[in-house]
Amino acid sequence: MATEELTAQEKLVADMKAVISDAEEVLKATADQTGEKIASLRARVQERLQAARARLAAAEAVLVEKTKAAARATDAYVHENPWKAVGIAAGIGFLVGFILGRR
Repeated sequence: MATEELTAQEKLVADMKAVISDAEEVLKATADQTGEKIASLRARVQERLQAARARLAAAEAVLVEKTKAAARATDAYVHENPWKAVGIAAGIGFLVGFILGRR
């Protein structure tokens, strides 16, 4: 469950980066447009992009910390239960080999 959550968060971060990048491209493409409405819209979009970048950086930091915590917990478990970890790895390896061997 935790791995799925981390993967979903990583995808969300990647998607947000793409949206921010696309919005920046739109701002650059409309840089030569004039008018009060365009200027106002550009200013609002730039403010929201800066806020989104800040939130994204914070979310990335949390994601990195959760990933490190999961790695530390896994490392501690393997050190406390080495034979269980070997057994689990062997079982997973057997299942993967069995599934791939059937193809």
